[in-house]
Amino acid sequence: MPTALAPDTHAEAVRLRITGVVQGVGFRPFVHRLALREGIRGWVRNTAGAVEIHAEGEPGALEAFAGALAAEAPPLARLDRLAREGAAAEGFAEFVIRASAADPDDRQPVPPDVALCRRCAAELDDPADRRHRYPFNTCTDCGPRWTVIEAMPYDRERTSMRAFGQCPECLREYGTPGNRRHHSETNSCPACGPSLWYEAGGEPRRPPGPGRHAYEAALEAAAALLRAGGVLAVRGLGGFHLAADATSTPAVARLRARKGREAKPLAVMVAGLSGARVVAEVDGAAAALLQGAESPIVVLPLRRPSALAPEVAPGLAEVGVMLPYTPLHRLLLAAAGRPLVMTSGNRSDEPIAIGIEEGRARLGGIADGFLLHDREIVARYDDSVLRPAGAAPVFLRRARGYAPLPLALPVASPVPLVAVGPHLKNTFTLVAGDRAWPSQHIGDLESLEALAHFRAALDRFCAVFRIVPRAVARDLHPGYLSTRVAEELGLGPVLAVQHHHAHLAAVLAEHGRTGPAVGLAFDGTGHGLDGTVWGGEVLVGGLVDFSRAGHLRAAPLPGGDLAARAPWRAALGYLSLEPAAAAAFARAFDGVAEEERDVAIRQVERRLNSPRHSSAGRLFDAAAAVLGLRLRSRYEGQAAMELEALAGSAAGPALPFPVTEEAGILVLDPLPLLVALGEQVRAGRDRRALAAAFHDAVARGAAEAAARAARAARLDAVALGGGVFQNARLLVTVERELRARGLQPLRPGRLGPNDGAVSYGQAAVAAARLDAGLT
Repeated sequence: MPTALAPDTHAEAVRLRITGVVQGVGFRPFVHRLALREGIRGWVRNTAGAVEIHAEGEPGALEAFAGALAAEAPPLARLDRLAREGAAAEGFAEFVIRASAADPDDRQPVPPDVALCRRCAAELDDPADRRHRYPFNTCTDCGPRWTVIEAMPYDRERTSMRAFGQCPECLREYGTPGNRRHHSETNSCPACGPSLWYEAGGEPRRPPGPGRHAYEAALEAAAALLRAGGVLAVRGLGGFHLAADATSTPAVARLRARKGREAKPLAVMVAGLSGARVVAEVDGAAAALLQGAESPIVVLPLRRPSALAPEVAPGLAEVGVMLPYTPLHRLLLAAAGRPLVMTSGNRSDEPIAIGIEEGRARLGGIADGFLLHDREIVARYDDSVLRPAGAAPVFLRRARGYAPLPLALPVASPVPLVAVGPHLKNTFTLVAGDRAWPSQHIGDLESLEALAHFRAALDRFCAVFRIVPRAVARDLHPGYLSTRVAEELGLGPVLAVQHHHAHLAAVLAEHGRTGPAVGLAFDGTGHGLDGTVWGGEVLVGGLVDFSRAGHLRAAPLPGGDLAARAPWRAALGYLSLEPAAAAAFARAFDGVAEEERDVAIRQVERRLNSPRHSSAGRLFDAAAAVLGLRLRSRYEGQAAMELEALAGSAAGPALPFPVTEEAGILVLDPLPLLVALGEQVRAGRDRRALAAAFHDAVARGAAEAAARAARAARLDAVALGGGVFQNARLLVTVERELRARGLQPLRPGRLGPNDGAVSYGQAAVAAARLDAGLT
């Protein structure tokens, strides 16, 4: 406790309250150092929703102190608000860090896990340092946060690190002002930290206890397995990875076969930036992403000839690359001496495994060996994935390094609410007032395991952020599992939000807008207001409501959901609109059994399991089939990804994509475009040029439709949402075409364009409707 003296008549006092990301980032030790520098006395403490400071000193010193709080904040801190009010001087003789104070009515953003910092990496590499080659090295500037925090305020006793008592040397660092591990809640060393061990042959081992000898033996055994072509399960920050030699075709094939991931691209971890440049084309922006504190997977152009096995990213021109973001990964990469596939530790379509017993049970048939540690993982946490696209990257998956940081809402919700998100690429969003907490990536809600993951993550968000929802937002689709979850929560009111309206609202809300604006919502499928399948939509509206200003020409989708994995079915649906164009569609059915095709034709003719759709995703599938590029997809989006890869940066001929008007609704007609593609490929035109021409035609048509809708509504902004805008060539070209027409494109920035943003859009719509008294 500070020593109280008689009040100093020359001193003044202020009380400061700082909200934002100010816990778990070394903020209190930073405040302490700053106070000593400026001659300030008083105290700092965490509360559940803020950092509070009582500061006493000369007026000039107080001004310098307050100014430096924002100007010199730690690198991981984010100050949203600094409130200041006068206070009575109490005559403190020193400045101290006080114990945290819990406040059940306050909410504090929790920092995400971040990558190993430069200074901890230097210690890892220094033979003279006591943390040399320590797999769990961390400080106030780096390491686990969200995956170890159990409750707020952020103190060691409310984290999974409380199981590891600090040794005298670590305690001395922890308690020494000016040390960068002062109040580092994850502080540990080889004498007192977590254990690391290796298992193989199906025989569980007991943790050997901390110690450099045990670490080295485990790392070498794991590296030897990888060098021999085996599959290794690695317990990391937010769960298990499955690792294999990325340069070995047999090793990658073995991993794919066991994991049940037939062809979907795999991420690769390399030892450093120089290693990234061996396998991919890395420009300055990509290098900054790779080396940032968030350390995501970055999707980059493959370097040719490739040092990687072709099976890493079959049929694609890009590969997902990341750097080792924990000391454990860094040491493993160095020991293995080669790039490693580093993919989520699960079977395809299941949540990532986190617990030791869970990992043994679920991954035992996949991995030949396990590299394990006994620091408990509180939250499942996949790697984030970003893709450069013009001036800025787009999220393909938002998780480690970014979630659960909150986003603002332009309209505050009058009651706490939860938006449960979509069926695929699910996230949920929790809302209190004008702040929204989108969850980390949950995944596809297609199994009991995924549903359990969803519910556990939601319970944790509610507990950590002290939010008890009183309303729920869901997708309009009555058959989604997330819709059932919304109903089972027993909250009222339940607000149904159309899928593509949620895409529009997510982009508007992220940009701080309420609308109205034009929205281009291009994705796979979503339940439309008219009961048909939407997916290529021109919308006009804001957060509260919207109208459908245009759409892709509707076509049958024989087989319904089957068509997502059979591009020839999408092509057949378009052909049914003009059977005389059969010659142009001939390549779309090469290799399709006549009996199977006949069944699909009858489905269209009899309107059996052949819903009409306006899906942009299925249009890309149809184009891939017409070009003879892919008739069947082994994973969602494969045909479209390969079509973009084929197009690359090539130029192509101008192809038609007319925009007409029917009963006041704009209709983008893709049939002339598909016919032109088919005719030119039959004439021997280069498929790369045709793939490029297809992208450019879609971009021009979309921009023209948006411009016509904008003129009619007297608007100048166009929001771009939906998973099709993960296509970098399409996104950048649409933006260019919109600007050429005098319009302002709005793209997602802190969330992705795909369904991972839908829950945030649902939350924005629900908050605005509730604020307007609409349910």
